[in-house]
Amino acid sequence: MAELEYWLWLTTRKGLGPAGALAVIDHFITPERAYYGEKEDYDALPLPPFARQSLLDKSMDEPNKILGDCDRLGVRVMTFQDADYPQRLRQIGVPPVVLYIRGKAFRFDEEPAIAVVGMRKCAQVSQTRAERFGMELAANGALVVSGIAEGIDCCAVRGALKGGGPVVSLLAGGVDVPFPWENRYLFEDVAAAGALISEYPPGTPHKGSHFNPRNRILSGLCLGVLAVECQPSGGTMLTVNHALEQGREVYAIPIGLDEECARGTNWLIKERRAKLAEKAEDILEDFVELFPSRLAALAPLPRAVAEARLSAPAEDKPAPEVRKKAEPSPSAREIVPREQQKTRFTDDELAILAAAKTALTADEIVERTQIPAKRVLSALTMLQIQGAVEERPGRRFYAAVELEN
Repeated sequence: MAELEYWLWLTTRKGLGPAGALAVIDHFITPERAYYGEKEDYDALPLPPFARQSLLDKSMDEPNKILGDCDRLGVRVMTFQDADYPQRLRQIGVPPVVLYIRGKAFRFDEEPAIAVVGMRKCAQVSQTRAERFGMELAANGALVVSGIAEGIDCCAVRGALKGGGPVVSLLAGGVDVPFPWENRYLFEDVAAAGALISEYPPGTPHKGSHFNPRNRILSGLCLGVLAVECQPSGGTMLTVNHALEQGREVYAIPIGLDEECARGTNWLIKERRAKLAEKAEDILEDFVELFPSRLAALAPLPRAVAEARLSAPAEDKPAPEVRKKAEPSPSAREIVPREQQKTRFTDDELAILAAAKTALTADEIVERTQIPAKRVLSALTMLQIQGAVEERPGRRFYAAVELEN
């Protein structure tokens, strides 16, 4: 833990940034040696004067606060010198010095990870496509990586969860700071089923100046980047440029010529900066040889299954007015025989199904079952994918099956 304190000390020095911190590591080898350096040692560093001056501040107050926050929130800190730091990230121009990870640990170098990106203010057709591609990529074995803002990002994330796969969201603020607030439930779903990752410590607000640095990590963790909708300039195109500089594959969805939302993606295809993608297999077939066990059986989801999953409600905030929906009588629901329950559902899922005989919020389920919130959210996601739980307006959940006593 003491060594980790020195990493956090280094990365919280004012005016240093990732490039400056890497320069310090290159010179001193370890952050601990840098911490005990003197002014004359810092004068030899290729840094501006204000950055060298910041290294003279030896206070550990901020690093200790960050460590306390991470312990409280269950956040892991990964450093540039850790053995499991992704090689993909080491190879980019300015890799992050530390990463804060909330959720599952992924071996990214062993994952067919695909980033799905696009505009926040996007066309409805693009939202539908983002969700479909997210679902198909996840269902076929890919790890979907995106942001979690409104628009394309959150649609791709919802689709990946409906596809039954984990999902990773890269953030421009702390992993404990939902952004936007309206997506806070989706934020928790990702933390439960996948991971939230940031190079900014807990409590950091999401700032506009953080998004482009975030984007280099998003593309750097992945084998390829799919642009669903974008303009010829803007955040999505910056991510595409990062991907091209990093040697990643870039894909784009073609859009009708008369649509305003077509300008960026169609330009990428026209200029041969991106490959045309009409379905998830167009992307994943490029990586089958690298991941034969994960991707060899590429096949689209059956149409009926895909339509059912895509039509499932995905409200991220309570509706202003919730009209009570008539609940089907128990006799109208599938009855799961006692002998099949343990093989079909986990213990957490069984407890939730037993509790949700009437529509309940996640908080109410936590209260009734006494299962930790993180596990409840994860179980609800899996139950929705199986069609065993329905999500009602107001983010309330109702058991669509009945357990035989």
